[in-house]
Amino acid sequence: MQTYGRLWHRLLNPSCPNLRLAPSLRQPSGDWLNFPIRQKSMLGNDTFQFLNVVRNACCADDWNDPQKEKLWLYNLHYFDDLNAVGAENRVEWHRALIARWIKENTPGVGNGWEPYPTSLRIVNWIKWALKGNILEATWIHSLAVQVRWLRRHIEWHLLGNHLFANAKTLVFAGLFFEGEEADEWLEKGLEILKREVSEQILEDGGHFELSPMYHAIILEDILDLVNATGTWPGHVPHVLVSQWREVGARMLCWLKGLTHPDGGIAFFNDAAFGIAPGYAVLEEYARRLGIDTASAKSAEICTHFADSGYVRLERGNAVALLDVAQIGPIYLPGHAHADTLSFELSLFGQRVVVNSGTAQYGLGPERLRQRGTAAHSTVTVNGADSSEVWSGFRVARRARPFGLEVQEGIVTCAHDGYRRLHGHPIHRRSWRLAEHSLKVVDTIEGGFHEAVARFYLHPAVEVISESKDVFLRLPEGRVVRWSTVGGTARVVSAAWHPEFGLSVPCKCIEILFEGREASMKFAWD
Repeated sequence: MQTYGRLWHRLLNPSCPNLRLAPSLRQPSGDWLNFPIRQKSMLGNDTFQFLNVVRNACCADDWNDPQKEKLWLYNLHYFDDLNAVGAENRVEWHRALIARWIKENTPGVGNGWEPYPTSLRIVNWIKWALKGNILEATWIHSLAVQVRWLRRHIEWHLLGNHLFANAKTLVFAGLFFEGEEADEWLEKGLEILKREVSEQILEDGGHFELSPMYHAIILEDILDLVNATGTWPGHVPHVLVSQWREVGARMLCWLKGLTHPDGGIAFFNDAAFGIAPGYAVLEEYARRLGIDTASAKSAEICTHFADSGYVRLERGNAVALLDVAQIGPIYLPGHAHADTLSFELSLFGQRVVVNSGTAQYGLGPERLRQRGTAAHSTVTVNGADSSEVWSGFRVARRARPFGLEVQEGIVTCAHDGYRRLHGHPIHRRSWRLAEHSLKVVDTIEGGFHEAVARFYLHPAVEVISESKDVFLRLPEGRVVRWSTVGGTARVVSAAWHPEFGLSVPCKCIEILFEGREASMKFAWD
């Protein structure tokens, strides 16, 4: 399917928009639950903040300005602010922006007509209308033109979260409009979702791209679909609505497991704050939709998400989140990082050990560095990445975890990502979480020249050196002692990327192996 989709996209991609009259609107017989979960991004009638960058977009050329980052422009075309917190205070700005978009974006031309931003914009306009805002006749016509364009440009060549967004949009449009054409949109959207929900959502509730951020995005999509079926009841088969509700509950449980005590997601693969809603917001949305949120039960000492490959260890004041996962779907590694056997640690509600996060997409050395093994709290061997990340969203030879053993408070796993190197080394790591300590032991089996274990520290964590003692101090003054065996430790300057467009200075403890095994122990009272 993906190969065919890529050929179709390149060779047969239809480029002529269908401008005929829009179908009639279907009157809702239920209520739309207005639950804003996005933060404000429109600061003025032509001023926007996306990805921590504030820019103006006041003329037609600004929609496709080559000087602006592609992802920033995508966000400009999403129209998320229509349904963001406090949107009711910006209605006149929104009305003017919709009119401008239609006037200044020729059908089929530019960033805004690419299938993914088209999908998000259509849904946002429909949600905005469902809140009681009046769509003018020309806007309704534009919506229909956009849906027809999307229907002919479904992202079969990309699959994953893009295809999911396309299908969700066809369902929304097929419910919002009525008639034969709208019924076909609805049928196609449901057909795709029937397959993709089963394909993309694993049995343990995780999304198959294995990014907590994209997991939250897809969960929001599922909740929106449930919301829409309550607005137009009877038009989606009951069996599908029941499935979406059950899937939403499983996904909530998974997201809770991959959430730190501070309420934010773990940074595995492409992940950052500010893109997707957090667990608490999604849990409240699900609860208001009548979805069973009680299944997202409190974590046990050891929670193993076996299908996706993550482990949560929780004991006393400590939470450790471990990555023992595959890279992701073999045909869709675009959001993967070379982070196998990395982990994050929170103590007393404060992140202590982190992965460095994601600050940008696109191409270039910084994107590659952020995806590389050395940007994560795990081990590099001979300076190589555990999986060969390249370009902006590609992976060549990849690490495969094996030998996983999960017990109460003890987890051991190895991976073969370095076997391609001279000496065929294997990295094996174990975590042992006790009431007042976490011990991490790394072993390299086979020949190697150099191995370095890295432990990135949250920017709020200070490294204190007094006399012969070196320890970590948390913001509230608590002390975490750390000690190493089998390696030479040093503290270096590094960066943490909690949001797109944001780099925050932090420290990283590096341990240069002296032999085949090195260990790090964190201890606290």
